[in-house]
Amino acid sequence: MEIPSKYEPNRVEEHWYQYWTKHDFFSSKPDEREPYTIVIPPPNVTGVLHMGHMLNNTIQDVLIRRARLLGKNACWVPGMDHASIATEAKVVAKLKDQGIAKADLSREEFLKHAWDWTNEYGGVILQQLKKLGCSCDWDRTKFTMDDDMSTSVIKVFVDLYEKGLIYRGFRMVNWDPEAKTTLSDEEVIYEERQGNLYYLAYEIEGSDEKVTIATTRPETILGDTAICINPNDERYRHLRGKKAIVPICNRAIPIIEDEYVDIEFGTGCLKVTPAHDENDKNLGDKHGLEVVDIFNEDATLNSYGLHYQGKDRFVVRKEISKELEAQGFLVKTEQHINKVGTSERTKAVIEPRLSDQWFLKMENLAKPAIEGVLKTNDVKLYPKKFENTYRHWMENIRDWNISRQLWWGQQIPAYYFGDGKEDFVVAETREEALEKAKSKKPSVQESDLRQDADVLDTWFSSWLWPISVFGGILEPENEEVNYYYPTSDLVTGPDILFFWVARMIISGYEYRGKRPFENVYLTGLVRDKQRRKMSKQLGNSPDALKLIEDFGADGVRVGLLLSSAAGNDLMFDEALCHQGKNFANKIWNAFRLIKGWEIADLPQPEAAKMGIDWYAAKFNQTLAEIEDHFSKYRISDALMAIYKLVWDDFCSWLLEIVKPAYQQPIDQTTFDAVIHLFEENLKLLHPFMPFLSEEVWQHIAKRTPEQALIVSNWPKAKDVNTSLIADFDFASEVISGIRTIRKDKNIPQKEALELFVLNSGEVSSTMDSIITKLGNISQKEAVAEGMDGTISFRVKSNEYFIPIGGAIDIDAEIKKITEELKYTKGFLQSVQKKLSNERFVNNAPENVVAIEKKKASDAEAKIETLEKSLASLE
Repeated sequence: MEIPSKYEPNRVEEHWYQYWTKHDFFSSKPDEREPYTIVIPPPNVTGVLHMGHMLNNTIQDVLIRRARLLGKNACWVPGMDHASIATEAKVVAKLKDQGIAKADLSREEFLKHAWDWTNEYGGVILQQLKKLGCSCDWDRTKFTMDDDMSTSVIKVFVDLYEKGLIYRGFRMVNWDPEAKTTLSDEEVIYEERQGNLYYLAYEIEGSDEKVTIATTRPETILGDTAICINPNDERYRHLRGKKAIVPICNRAIPIIEDEYVDIEFGTGCLKVTPAHDENDKNLGDKHGLEVVDIFNEDATLNSYGLHYQGKDRFVVRKEISKELEAQGFLVKTEQHINKVGTSERTKAVIEPRLSDQWFLKMENLAKPAIEGVLKTNDVKLYPKKFENTYRHWMENIRDWNISRQLWWGQQIPAYYFGDGKEDFVVAETREEALEKAKSKKPSVQESDLRQDADVLDTWFSSWLWPISVFGGILEPENEEVNYYYPTSDLVTGPDILFFWVARMIISGYEYRGKRPFENVYLTGLVRDKQRRKMSKQLGNSPDALKLIEDFGADGVRVGLLLSSAAGNDLMFDEALCHQGKNFANKIWNAFRLIKGWEIADLPQPEAAKMGIDWYAAKFNQTLAEIEDHFSKYRISDALMAIYKLVWDDFCSWLLEIVKPAYQQPIDQTTFDAVIHLFEENLKLLHPFMPFLSEEVWQHIAKRTPEQALIVSNWPKAKDVNTSLIADFDFASEVISGIRTIRKDKNIPQKEALELFVLNSGEVSSTMDSIITKLGNISQKEAVAEGMDGTISFRVKSNEYFIPIGGAIDIDAEIKKITEELKYTKGFLQSVQKKLSNERFVNNAPENVVAIEKKKASDAEAKIETLEKSLASLE
């Protein structure tokens, strides 16, 4: 097979991805092997590939490909989330462009448009993941709105309701006026924003007196139904039982007393607006206050807004403050910073709103999930630091608002049949609902049933993901769920640790009595070089597919992972992808070099034999490091270990050691050994660089599909010959010393040199053949004392001398060594000064003191060597 002169990722990637899928290498079915399972964090059906997806899915692919090489039955389940809020917004916008309003459509008509949009535009991201090399079992692709997935969600809702864990309540909720739906507490992001504090004067009914109240939201005064004072506040005791007049709307409201009011805060008076503040609602319930809701669902003012009706709340804020000032009610304004809740999805400012909603009681459900992570370590979080975040959220958990005022999603299976508060039933189907309704009220007809219009929170479907993708809700004892569940690893971002991860753990213990996964690897966020989060608004998020086109999928994967320690944010720089691309080219060129050698029936040179033995030892040492990194989910460190092994040890050292002389053949024994070691390298590289590694693997020899790299075997750990590695490390320092002298003295590599060593007898000479070859040494000999007319260098306790005869300018060399000697003596003096400082020695950490002592001993040894070199020249 002809080997192209350049590695061409665009050609290679398409070819091998088709080859892998054609031979079903990604597919998995239960068998006798140990399962290794990952479920993908389902991206929104509206989504396209961005840098966060690239990082997250690259890590998953690394883990799944390695598991495959380890001989496990690797199953990576892909899928998508229906993303109620985001998808409905997309469909509404598309309809608007066509002149169609959602309000003019029936639910069935709107859902037809939603499915049309999903089928046309949804799922783009899954196709893009294939470009990255993701080896998902695509036949298992699931969508949270698939019939079986939706049926699972409904079944769980009914089950939890019947257990008394789901209830309907009229409560203050987080309202997103842009999406026109409620949100859970976890979907609200709080931001500090600059605003104003408005001091407003309320007249006391029947007198000339006024009381001043401070508020950040003057528009809400139209919903005030009381003023509250602390009963212990002497300033306002005379106002007991009186009424105040709300400015502009001139409504008389009672003055109530409650110790909830902080005497020291603000003016000590509180306006009470039960419809628009949770604490005010609690006060209102306690004191039996009227509830006046002044907002429409889009946060414009309704008829209670008087002449502001139909205007947006923020427009009204500006206008009403001017009107209050003009009428003498605005005493003053002050700048004020407060926390404002915004929608995680639409970024709209959240409006507290009273609404009938469905809630799931979380306190008892959460207990096994708290124990499983924080006490028994049944589920392990990487990095461990996230356990504190998990603990805080789970131990302060609130009931989950699971209903959403949308049409796209699983419709809540509650059916109403009368006007009474209890005239409803919860059932999996309309037929079951009718039977249950008849048991409550025999006269009920099917036509009397009205299903709840709301849908369930999208997270209420995805919290079942590891169970439902294997049919474990509908058929709890089916073969697949019993084989694949619990899954092995979950890779996701820390931003959804509570949204999704914690809830999956909760549902796993509730519905399977087991954890949903063993390990959770929490990646960092991808940021730009200025540490800013990648976003469309900032324009700092590169086109993921363009990166793959420019640098190859392997180059991008390497570039992302080299700077991606678990839980730490990644500062993305395109230079990282350049580095990944260069690494791919380095490997390709090394392969071309090897395959270009002519093979002959020759004896194996000693240097080649020693080099191969050393690299085998180095490989086994690095393999042990890599295994340790994987066990601790240090994926970036594992890649860096492989990178150094291949680039430095294999390409830069081993190939130089075994390379035959110019236009000379290589012996068969060495060639076969190098090819074997290269194949072992490719196995380590494959999870990280699947396309390049498979391409080289297939070029090395003609392989059947069963012999493809993707299904080969991960290298097995062997004993490490540490003494051989230590001998080579010493030899490499000697070679570097020789090369430094050649470079400094402009002595070409082809010119053979003599090498003399003043040997303490502490170092093995097993690597002499390698030193001789790479240093181009014509003669190596031990001496009993230093030599004149030489340049020397020191490696540990050995001193090496190279005669240079007339090859250099003696005067220039003396000057150079003298300057270096002067600098080194000055450096030694500064270190000794620091070590003579008792305060430093007694207070500095032991390792810091040890480093300084090492600097001093190294400097002393260097001075001795320089002085000998100088003496030999003078």
